[in-house]
Amino acid sequence: MSTRTILLIVLAFITIRVSGQVQTANEMSNNRQTHQIRIQKTNKKITIDGKLNEVPWQKSQVAKEFHRVLPIDTGYADAKTTVRLAYDDENLYFGVKCFESMQGENIVESLRRDFEFGKNDNFLIFMDTYNDQTNGFSFGASAGGAKWDGLQSEGGDVSLTWDCKWKMEVIEYEDYWTIEMAIPFKNLQYQEGVKRWGINFSRLDLKENEKSSWAPVPRQFPTASLAFTGTLIFEEAPPDPKMHVSLIPYVMGEVSKDHLEGEDEDWSGDAGMDANISLTSNLTLDLTVNPDYSQVEVDEQVTNLDRFELFFPEKRQFFLENKDLFTGYGKENIRPFFSRRIGLTNPVHAGARLSGKLNEDMRIGLMNMQTGTQGDVPAANYTVATMQHQVFSRSNVGAFFINKQLTVPTGKERFEDKNRFNRVFGVDYNLASANNRWNGKAFYHRSVTPDGLSNGQAASATVNYSTQHWDLDWAYDYVDDDYRAETGYIRRTGYHLVAPRAEYKFYPQSEKLANHGPDVLYQSIFDPQWNLTDRTIQFKYEFVFLDRSLISLNFRNEYILLRNSFDPTHTTGDTLAAGTDYNWNEAEIVYESDPRSLLNYDLTAGYGGFFHGKRGYVQGNLKYRIQPYGSISLNLEYNDLNFPEQYKDVDFWLLGPKFDITFTRSLFLTVFWQYNEQIKNINTNIRFQWRYAPVSDLYIVYTDNYFPENFREKNRALVAKLSYWFN
Repeated sequence: MSTRTILLIVLAFITIRVSGQVQTANEMSNNRQTHQIRIQKTNKKITIDGKLNEVPWQKSQVAKEFHRVLPIDTGYADAKTTVRLAYDDENLYFGVKCFESMQGENIVESLRRDFEFGKNDNFLIFMDTYNDQTNGFSFGASAGGAKWDGLQSEGGDVSLTWDCKWKMEVIEYEDYWTIEMAIPFKNLQYQEGVKRWGINFSRLDLKENEKSSWAPVPRQFPTASLAFTGTLIFEEAPPDPKMHVSLIPYVMGEVSKDHLEGEDEDWSGDAGMDANISLTSNLTLDLTVNPDYSQVEVDEQVTNLDRFELFFPEKRQFFLENKDLFTGYGKENIRPFFSRRIGLTNPVHAGARLSGKLNEDMRIGLMNMQTGTQGDVPAANYTVATMQHQVFSRSNVGAFFINKQLTVPTGKERFEDKNRFNRVFGVDYNLASANNRWNGKAFYHRSVTPDGLSNGQAASATVNYSTQHWDLDWAYDYVDDDYRAETGYIRRTGYHLVAPRAEYKFYPQSEKLANHGPDVLYQSIFDPQWNLTDRTIQFKYEFVFLDRSLISLNFRNEYILLRNSFDPTHTTGDTLAAGTDYNWNEAEIVYESDPRSLLNYDLTAGYGGFFHGKRGYVQGNLKYRIQPYGSISLNLEYNDLNFPEQYKDVDFWLLGPKFDITFTRSLFLTVFWQYNEQIKNINTNIRFQWRYAPVSDLYIVYTDNYFPENFREKNRALVAKLSYWFN
């Protein structure tokens, strides 16, 4: 690592360290002192029917006078909300009444669990059970009665892949709707003997176009931010958590046929199990044996015009729970651990994950997964160990170790020492100031291989400052040529990146416009010797309207010096030579319609240069809401690429109509059809789900692939999977 690189990292770290601590007492959130609510213990039965007529509700203290967050964060909400609380030795109870300030039907996109926040009238709870303003739990309901539950991490992120058993009922009346919840303490993690938790309540009334919260939250932050929670005070400390075990066994059957290989139909069956064991009040052990992921949603395809590997998000539930402990290291394009590397090309035999808190400030995570051999892909064992310690008010320091070890040789040449293992370790510092204005990250990672030739390093420093008017970023990344993270996602190697960005928002006194303002980015990428290879200059001006629609006007200048030969279309074989450089301009307009409308859409259109040619493109999503039973949507993308005469012009269509139907709160059907002209494929995915008991499902999934020119079939499969939660 050069002296220049080291100086940049040190300077950035000092900036992050100082910026995170420079704040006055007036800047810090004092919601914990000003917004407190006491909760009484009861021995009276509360029936979860949504009626709020039990005795404990009449005696409960009431959280009310919610503060507006959007479209403006001054004054009290027009849509009134009241929250009552109670608890006993088993459950935490909430009784909520959401008054309507405007007449009309509530907006409910679907009845599916873990609904999309911005497209459903809803009420949410955010609980900081650890009192670290970083990790917690979220529960809620839509006006249509759909449940919401998730784990909170990194101060405000909510992962909705986590599900637990709890009761909830919603009743809609003429001018208000009520929610009654019972959340078992055994499903929560918290410190024994502690009588105070952080808590906040959030209400989204789409008819009024108003978001509000009990404890006030500045409009530039999500209401999920645990930095702004108030205080929940228990009459007696919640019951001491007890060890409990939940099991989810499954059985499945599959029939498939590969038409390209001319094979006969293949019938198969399998079984496996997941287990969740609460070892202590804060420590959980998750086990999986022979897991099956056939019910996971199919990836949405994209047109690939990129020089580097595309990123597709993880969707398998085992890897998503407590994911911040394992996947939170690095940053967007420098991820030392990316769980999709495990088990997509060969089967996972078994896995274990231990995660939680050792004490008030220390979190740990330990994961081990074993895969089997399939074809030319050898079996491997994957180990991830992490430790995170809170520092200052909300910041933390984390360390990790990742090991991929081949366990079964597939041939002498492939199992030489140079392929035997890949290890990555490092340290991350995550900044989060008490008032949430300063956020950032600094890290240093190293990779190790047996031959030592690929021992490399990566480092980064990023700082963000956010107020109602300003949003400022500065980032520096360094990845050397020898950095290898085989269980990670590293978009590219051998570069330095420097990227300052500034955004300013005006808030006019207007009956239609909420805010507007410019956003400027200057990003430069250099090779290891600090020679410029990439540069992006982007200017954006965005208008956000009170009806939640927006218009964005964008202009970009791109410069690229190719370090390797590259086919811009990924299809024609017309490659551009390494060492050639290209400079072009591009203009773009983005429009997003009012999401409250039954028919809503977003559209992006642009035109400009593209390497040695020209590119025009249109991208969009059109959605019609069949309230409350789901939606019909269409994803589309069209790219028209024109090059000089000696090169082949191409145009690519990508179409993805989708039918997402929720017949009831437990019966769902998704039909997804994708046509990708670039890879010459038509894919059909039909997924039926029946949640016949809490967190217990029957899935029937059909998928096939065709050639688009003649509809000749490539392959097809039909899977039935049944699981049941023993808790």
